[in-house]
Amino acid sequence: QVQLVESGGGLVQAGGSLRLSCAASASGSIFSLNAMGWYRQAPGKQRELVATITSGGSTNYADSVKGRFTISRDNAKNTVYLQMNSLKPEDTAVYYCNADRARYSTGIEWRTGTYWGQGTQVTVSS
Repeated sequence: QVQLVESGGGLVQAGGSLRLSCAASASGSIFSLNAMGWYRQAPGKQRELVATITSGGSTNYADSVKGRFTISRDNAKNTVYLQMNSLKPEDTAVYYCNADRARYSTGIEWRTGTYWGQGTQVTVSS
């Protein structure tokens, strides 16, 4: 399977910045990534899309973060980033990395699946 490990969360004051990273691996197996994204879930709310990026670099953002957040990826490092600027208290949430239709080899066949990271907490104080 494909594993996703997020890092970079923390506590920041309103107006500040954070950069989240999500590194993908597959326990030594050959794998390939397609679209990846960031989602977030605030207490008492449903998980929502923040931003996505295709393997070719096309991006999509939630209206609430447009102009403030930037998603990018380094395909050589199998890593996706989320640069978050001008943070607001309403951005407070657990942020999850997602790999959609990622493929990995078992040595016999290729398997496809959708994978999630464990989440990283982002807290923005007012």
